[in-house]
Amino acid sequence: MDSQTSFRIRVISSINEVEAATWDRLAQVRADGDAGYNPFVSHAFLSALEDSGSAVAETGWLGQHLVLEDDAGNALAALPCYLKNHSQGEYVFDHGWADAFYRAGGEYYPKLQCSVPFTPATGPRLLTGDAHNRQALSFALLNGLQQLTARIGASSAHITFMRPEEWNTARDAGLLARTDRQFHWFNRGYNSFDAFLDALSSRKRKNIRKERKTALSVDGLEIKHLTGSALNEAAWDAFFSFYMDTGSRKWGSPYLTRTFFSLVSEHMADDILLVMAKRDGRYIAGALNFIGSDCLYGRHWGCTEDHPFLHFELCYYQAIDYAIAHGLARVEAGAQGEHKLARGYEPVTTHSAHYIANESLRRAVADYLQSERHHVEMEQEILRDHLPFREGNDGMKDNKA
Repeated sequence: MDSQTSFRIRVISSINEVEAATWDRLAQVRADGDAGYNPFVSHAFLSALEDSGSAVAETGWLGQHLVLEDDAGNALAALPCYLKNHSQGEYVFDHGWADAFYRAGGEYYPKLQCSVPFTPATGPRLLTGDAHNRQALSFALLNGLQQLTARIGASSAHITFMRPEEWNTARDAGLLARTDRQFHWFNRGYNSFDAFLDALSSRKRKNIRKERKTALSVDGLEIKHLTGSALNEAAWDAFFSFYMDTGSRKWGSPYLTRTFFSLVSEHMADDILLVMAKRDGRYIAGALNFIGSDCLYGRHWGCTEDHPFLHFELCYYQAIDYAIAHGLARVEAGAQGEHKLARGYEPVTTHSAHYIANESLRRAVADYLQSERHHVEMEQEILRDHLPFREGNDGMKDNKA
């Protein structure tokens, strides 16, 4: 850092080089809960990714976490960051940038990725706790990130699924701005699933009821909600088989190891909701969710038996049921999926910021992103005009985050 400041950046290769209490203080993870608690930036979640061998150098995720300290060595802010030699497991796609730079004679990898590995969920990235000088600390982190990019010879640094206020700060610091789209469900004070359905148009309401009836009429089917002490290794064994089947078909090589699920279950069981379908005494399908203070985050799904609409039931409708019952403000159902719109999930804008070291590539990417942002905004307007709500209950007209 600049000698005129009282800050310095320490780069660590493992999250475990910082005490859990220190990291969680910066991420605003508190024992008594926090209005914006996000389980994915907790020390427990990030360490589970590393300790399980899921996000490590061998899989192309070498920790390069930035910790901003004062002269006495006190941690003031942090940024989860990884040095990568590929673009897998990110959900914000830059393969085209890599190909273009390669054709121009450049090397796009390694690059720095500031994110939660394999997790397309918006949350804090510039971790400054509840400091009053949050913007100054954020600028210091962003400056340190650019210096680290130059020092290690990386082509670029990418901060993905940022909160909008962080995104604005990154733009002010000169990073390139990118937007994309997801679909989230919003709880408008519903006291039951039927109350939510009443807000929908007649056709959409009937369709959802038909889908739920079909899914739940499978002979011998039981739906189980497992959380806290109800989570056990037998359930995780079954779910891991579902995860491996889905991941092998979607990505070729699933990202998370079996050990990861045991570790998060051991250290953050109360932040997990595992929705499992059982038939004739054995598990046949499951959906994994993580629980924040105001949000249920849908993450993974899989099955060994294919039944009509069972995927929608476990991933979307059971999530809505849980959110209503527990007073959660929204459900984030992961990346992509316009089919979610017809099921009451609404389009929202996601945000990322990018530092490109090479001037020519930076100009080209900036031009592309300007056009892409306009395209995303236009698509959002079109999708918002097709929300499934009946007149007078048409949801949020401008979901930007």
